[in-house]
Amino acid sequence: MGRNLGFLLCFCSFFVGLAVADWNIWNQRIEKNTNELKITLKNYCEAWRINVELHNIRNFETVPEECTDYIGKYMSSTQFKVDSEKALEESTIYLSSTFKLTGDGKDAWVFDVDDTLLSTVPYFKKHCNGGEKFNIASFEKWVWERNAPALEHTMNLFKEIKGKGLKIFLISSRGEHLRDPTTDNLFKVGFTGWSGLILRKDEDNGMTVQEYKAEQRKKLINEGYRLWGMVGSQWPSLLGFPSAMRTFKLPNSLYYIP
Repeated sequence: MGRNLGFLLCFCSFFVGLAVADWNIWNQRIEKNTNELKITLKNYCEAWRINVELHNIRNFETVPEECTDYIGKYMSSTQFKVDSEKALEESTIYLSSTFKLTGDGKDAWVFDVDDTLLSTVPYFKKHCNGGEKFNIASFEKWVWERNAPALEHTMNLFKEIKGKGLKIFLISSRGEHLRDPTTDNLFKVGFTGWSGLILRKDEDNGMTVQEYKAEQRKKLINEGYRLWGMVGSQWPSLLGFPSAMRTFKLPNSLYYIP
């Protein structure tokens, strides 16, 4: 994917240098397309990233080889933090303007885990920033190390939601066999006080991520919970019915898990 760009000819000849400022890399001219636009590799990689976020690009197995450094720099950049904080600022506005606690203990909020509460960026840095096909055995070995850092912007929202008295449920695609390291890692970085951590059981393995997470939300709703909101970094985690009243998508173009 992305290796035959059509309008990008011989891009390798343009790997002349890197800009030192944050994630703004590869501003060299590459080629003119049919509309006489001067296209740079940075233009292409940013367009690819944006179209992942818009869900126009789906089911990709790897980040395009020529964009791995760009995506890696973005995911560790100030711009990534600003983009994430803006998304969660909308959550805060929603909470302050729409939400009213009922007091019956059934008001709830759903968070994903990977790249929502815990960052997998350190793992993907060791694996070409998404340029390698996802290896579940390698990833689970990393999970057992319990060293994933917290995403600070989500931590702030997590604390705000907990402070309002909502029940917090974590729905993850991680397998049930990873409960101990996942719980330990969450507690270690400060995510405490949630009401439930829902992980994939053996009977869930035939489902797509979208089907599995929608099914888990359905179970919560059947138990009487009102899902006021949901935060995740992958579209399949947020799509499907039933859903929460509002969903908030965090940026993540390192991988796509259908």
